[in-house]
Amino acid sequence: MDFDLTWILLGLPIAFVLGWLASRLDLRQLRIENRRAPKAYFKGLNFLLNEQQDQAIDAFIEAVQKDPDTSELHFALGNLFRRRGEYERAVRVHEHLLSRGDLSATDRDRAQHALALDFLKAGLLDRAEEALRKLEGTKYEAQARLALLAIYERSRDWQHASEIAQKLEAADQGSFSGRLAHYLCEQAATQIAAGDAAGARPLLEQAITTAPTSARPRMDLAAMQLSANEPAAALHTLFELAEAAPIAMPLIAPMIARAAIAAGVREKALEVLRASYAEFASLDVLEAIVSLEADESTQAPGSARVRYVQHLEREQSLVAAARWLAGEKLEHEEFHPQVQRALDHAARPLTRYRCAACGFEAKQHFWQCPGCQAWDSYPARRVEEL
Repeated sequence: MDFDLTWILLGLPIAFVLGWLASRLDLRQLRIENRRAPKAYFKGLNFLLNEQQDQAIDAFIEAVQKDPDTSELHFALGNLFRRRGEYERAVRVHEHLLSRGDLSATDRDRAQHALALDFLKAGLLDRAEEALRKLEGTKYEAQARLALLAIYERSRDWQHASEIAQKLEAADQGSFSGRLAHYLCEQAATQIAAGDAAGARPLLEQAITTAPTSARPRMDLAAMQLSANEPAAALHTLFELAEAAPIAMPLIAPMIARAAIAAGVREKALEVLRASYAEFASLDVLEAIVSLEADESTQAPGSARVRYVQHLEREQSLVAAARWLAGEKLEHEEFHPQVQRALDHAARPLTRYRCAACGFEAKQHFWQCPGCQAWDSYPARRVEEL
């Protein structure tokens, strides 16, 4: 059979035309899809700006379905899920990102950090710890270490908290000597509770070396010495603290008075307390002075109330006024109890301690705020004296 070249010559233009039409259709479809994906994405952003999170999630899901390879859409969707408290869905989005082989190293670190935040917000601390550990050596390292520090503090894992705090300080992320001292004091408290005072003492001494101006280590050591019937040693420890951190005197004044009475050494204690009171008229220091002076045989009757009057001349203190009135005889003495109760009730909130970070108030002084978990955020002075 003869082969006719005419058919080839006719077929080539037809094939070219068909190929051109097919490519045009593909390009047209691609343009339509590309237009749809950004449209859904910007629609989601618009909902997000208008605080319509449900509609924003629907729009982002639609965008992800049309363009599953875009990592930014996955990040936006995952963050939205986390903000709404849908942690399981956020975890699935970020785990899907991490499973992709074409993800860049930068986006992989970002996804790992987002996954750690998902676990952290969900309260899955063990999984959050594992995810945060994988961020060592990345640009999220400092943030991960701070999050790990918070986890270890919440779980009272003071050994691991110390390791992380030391790494942060070595990386010039701030001074963590105060926290390290607190961690040692917490470990010492655990030893004391277990009846191992001998094991607690080296920890407290290490804490004093770590943070020489921190009040807690010496206060805890003095309390332990008082419990061990070593009042002279406790008094020496407290005098050292009064020199290293005079601002802590309102906290340690009652301990100084107790240790001085137990050791039979009042004069030196009164000298230190009076010098502190002359510099700053703290009611706690005044009461320590009153308790020591009341123990002296030469003390004149009623001198405690005189002290309160002298304090009122320096400071307008409702607490001091209530305590002075408690020992006074009034013209209408039958009404004294009612007046006293009213004054004590009004003065009670003024004797609390207030966190400088969050404003949480408490009857006792805390080294770590129960409200915001900040360390050393409670001043040594009470609310009335702030």
